[in-house]
Amino acid sequence: MGKPTKFLTSSVGRKITLALSGFFLCSFLVVHLVINLFALKAKPDGTGAEMFTQYGDFMATHPIIRPLEWSLFAGFLLHAVLGIFLFIKNRQARPVRYDMNRPSENSTWTSRFAWLTGILVGAFLVVHINTFFIQSRFIQHRPMIDFIKEAFASPAYVTFYMVALVFLGYHLKHGLQSAFQTLGLRVGRYEKLIDAIGVVFWLLIPIGFAIIPLYFLFAY
Repeated sequence: MGKPTKFLTSSVGRKITLALSGFFLCSFLVVHLVINLFALKAKPDGTGAEMFTQYGDFMATHPIIRPLEWSLFAGFLLHAVLGIFLFIKNRQARPVRYDMNRPSENSTWTSRFAWLTGILVGAFLVVHINTFFIQSRFIQHRPMIDFIKEAFASPAYVTFYMVALVFLGYHLKHGLQSAFQTLGLRVGRYEKLIDAIGVVFWLLIPIGFAIIPLYFLFAY
């Protein structure tokens, strides 16, 4: 076994890989949000969604985008599998619970339940990808804006979407702190800057996504 392979299969290597895959997925969130916000230009008379539709067509037809989509899927799978694996390993490392266990004094809620928020966000992504990406790309072949209008006209789906965004925010809050900590960056003078970046991701990004379904449910 070579040194790179040995490192990547070590505990530290897995944690670093988990952190880097998390950063990769965060970068996708930013791009995804920026593109989705163009959907807010859509009007009930059918106008205003041209730019969003153009972006959708570009993502569906450009030859470079398809490999990037597979890279995104691989990154998500890698992040999920590593997260579950490290959670199991951590539990196995403590087969006997402490007599006096006060988790609230030793860790935050987000860190104790990062595995649960990750699973819930993963479940939401499966439904979300099927509702929009799979249906528009492989089954019904209609413009993405049509699926957005239909899905976000349903109060039940919008509620489901909002709850998922809350869990996403909690997961990002813990994940970003852990990732920067793993890479040794959350120290000294950089700590406040990193905390500020964290707020952008775990608070502002979910709020940005939340605006879209609320617009189509109440203002469209």
